[in-house]
Amino acid sequence: MKHINAPRRTASLSAQLVASLRSHIETGGWPVGTRIPPEQALIEELGVGRSTLREAIGALVHLGLLEPRAGDGTYVRSASELQSVMVRRAGSAKRDDVLELRTVLEEYASGAAALRRSEEQVRQLRELLADAEAAIAGEDASAATGVDALFHRSVVRASGNELLIEVYDYLGTALTSHLGGLTWEAAHAEEHADLHRRLVDAIEAQDAGGARGAAAAIVRLTHGHGTADARAAEDR
Repeated sequence: MKHINAPRRTASLSAQLVASLRSHIETGGWPVGTRIPPEQALIEELGVGRSTLREAIGALVHLGLLEPRAGDGTYVRSASELQSVMVRRAGSAKRDDVLELRTVLEEYASGAAALRRSEEQVRQLRELLADAEAAIAGEDASAATGVDALFHRSVVRASGNELLIEVYDYLGTALTSHLGGLTWEAAHAEEHADLHRRLVDAIEAQDAGGARGAAAAIVRLTHGHGTADARAAEDR
């Protein structure tokens, strides 16, 4: 049976520009959190009209990839539509639900990492542990939170599960956002560091059960500490 040929459609210039800019964002040309170039600079670089550019930028704002800030330009909000949707959903969820999801993802990933990790990945985890401890010793909470997020992403990447890595990367911002305001006392900070060392030791030893247990304990400690901080804030 002969197939009917579908009519050829030529995408509008605006649609082509949306696809081009979206690809640029997805591949890291404009990293999340950065401000995109000014409108006039983009017009000159891309060779398009002002209305075409504004239409494309508006479409990317609607998709959740870009975010206009009054008086400060337009910033990259997410690397993809899926990330935008997932982060927005996780950001509106209850804290307990977010931490439970984090436990599920990180516990499985840690066990898989123990079985599949490379020597280079273990070395990178050790370096990140050292960086985190240095940040805590210097009482740089922002740096410590950033290194901790990178550490956990590196554990997930060591799992070798590409789909899990992608999902975790999409949710990474929401999964770690609750940590940003935590102030760790010395005892809690040492316990937190010790659990991370246990996790890396288990991954290096290819002890999947030990790695899963350490990962779950880290989330429980974070959960308990965050709850205590929230109650203290309410009492104040």
